[in-house]
Amino acid sequence: MPPARPFDRFIVLAAMRTGSNFLEANLNALPGVTCHGEAFNPHFIGKKDKADYMGITLEMREDDPFALIAAMEDGTDGLSGFRFFHDHDPRVLDRMLADPRCAKVVLTRNPLESYVSLKIAQATGQWKLGDARRRREGRAHFDAAEFEAHVIALQDFQVQILRSLQTSGQTAYWIGYEDVGDLAVLNGLAAFLGVSARLEAPDDSVKKQNPEPLEDLVENPAEMAAGLARLDRFNLSRTPNFEPRRGAAVPSFIAATGAPLICLPIKGGPEAQLRGWLAALGDTPGLAEGMNQKALKQWQKANPGARSFTVLRHPLARAHAAFAERILSGAAGEVRGVLKRAWKIDLPPPDRLHKLTPEAQAEAFLKFLGFLKGNLAGQTSVRIDASWASQMTVIQGFSTQLPPDLILREDRLAEGLAYLATEAGVPCPPLPAADPLPGHPLAAILTPDHEAAAREAYGRDYMAFGFGDWVPFR
Repeated sequence: MPPARPFDRFIVLAAMRTGSNFLEANLNALPGVTCHGEAFNPHFIGKKDKADYMGITLEMREDDPFALIAAMEDGTDGLSGFRFFHDHDPRVLDRMLADPRCAKVVLTRNPLESYVSLKIAQATGQWKLGDARRRREGRAHFDAAEFEAHVIALQDFQVQILRSLQTSGQTAYWIGYEDVGDLAVLNGLAAFLGVSARLEAPDDSVKKQNPEPLEDLVENPAEMAAGLARLDRFNLSRTPNFEPRRGAAVPSFIAATGAPLICLPIKGGPEAQLRGWLAALGDTPGLAEGMNQKALKQWQKANPGARSFTVLRHPLARAHAAFAERILSGAAGEVRGVLKRAWKIDLPPPDRLHKLTPEAQAEAFLKFLGFLKGNLAGQTSVRIDASWASQMTVIQGFSTQLPPDLILREDRLAEGLAYLATEAGVPCPPLPAADPLPGHPLAAILTPDHEAAAREAYGRDYMAFGFGDWVPFR
C-alpha cells in the first residue's frame, strides 16, 4: 500500500514580479499537480479578465471563497493549489495558513528587483513573456516613498506567514527567485509536496523579462541610490519587542521643523489641513515626513520634550470622506470595481460625477457602509484600506512605536491645536480650510439609515471614543 500523501492541497505565497508565473508553469508540468493561477485575486479568477472558473463566478466567490477551493479540488486529479499575493482574499489566507494539510510554498525575491520589474510592467503593459522577440522595452522611474511602501507591504506579509507557521508548528518550502529555474530545487519542491513525478528540465514557456542590471533598468539611478541609502536595511534602530508585531505606519508621521510637534495622522481624517498647519509653525516653517524608525528616533533626540498627537474624525464623516476620496474619485479603482460587481454599487465614471444626484449618492454610500461592516469583520475579499480601518486599530498600531500624547477631535480641532502651539511655545497659525470632497457633501445626503449603518460598521470606535450622532460643525 503506497504511503499516504502528506498534503491535500497547496498554496504558493508570493508577490507580483517574483517569478510566480514561471513557478506555476513548472508545477503544472509535474504530472499529478495543478496550479490554478491567482484564484483569489479580487478582480479576476485565475487569469486576467476571467470572471468565472469551474462553475464559480466572482459573485459566488465573494459570498463563499471556499466553494472555489472545493471546486478546484473536486475537478482536479492529484494535488491542487493556487498562487496567493498579499492583497488577495484575507479569509482564504487565514484558512490556508491554519490548515496543516495545506502545503505552503513561499516564493521570495529581492524587493528592489520586484519593484523595478513591477514599474516596467506597468509602463509597458507586458506582464508575462513567452517569446523573447516580443519583449517590450521600458525603464522604471524609482520613487523612494512608493518603494518603501512596497517593502513594508512585503515584509508585513512575510511576517504574517512566518508567525503563523511558528505558532502552529508548521513548516514551508522557501524558494528564492534566483532558484526558481534550478532543476534540483524544483524537484526538491516536488518531493516536499509528496508527489512521485520529477521534471527532466525546467519549463521554458515563460521567459525572464528584464535580464539587464538594475541600474540599466531605472531612468533615475541617482535618486534610487539616495532612496536606498535612507532605508534602515538591517533594522538596527529597532528596540526588541516580544509582543505580537503590528505596523505603526511610521512613514506617514508628519513632524514640524519649526516646533517640537509631530502628528500621527489617521487616513481618512483632516490630514491635508494638519500638514498645512504644521508646516506654518515657528521661525523655520516646514515639515519632516517620510521617516523610517531610525529617522524618527533622530528627530525625537533633536526635539526633547516633543508632543505627539492624532486627530479623530466622526466615524460616519470619515467613512463618507473615504467613500468620496477613494471610491467616487476613482482613486481606488480596483476596489471600486469590486464594489460595483459584488455589492451592486452603481456609480458614474469619475469624470461624470456632476451627473450624480444626491439621492443616488445616498443609496451608494449606504451600500458602501454595508460593505465596510463586512470588510472590517474580515468577511470580504478586499483588504482593509487605511482610509477606512477602525480608528481604534490605527491608534493601537501607532502605540507600538509612538503613543500619541494627545488625541484631538476634529470638531474641536482649532482649540486643540491652539493648546499644542502653546505647549510648544510658538504662535498658533490659522488652520487651513478643508478642500471640498468629490460629490455631494454628507449633510446633503444623510439619513437615519446612514447613522445606523455607520454604528454597525464602527461599533468599536463609537464605544471606545464615545461618539454620538454626527452633527455638521462650522
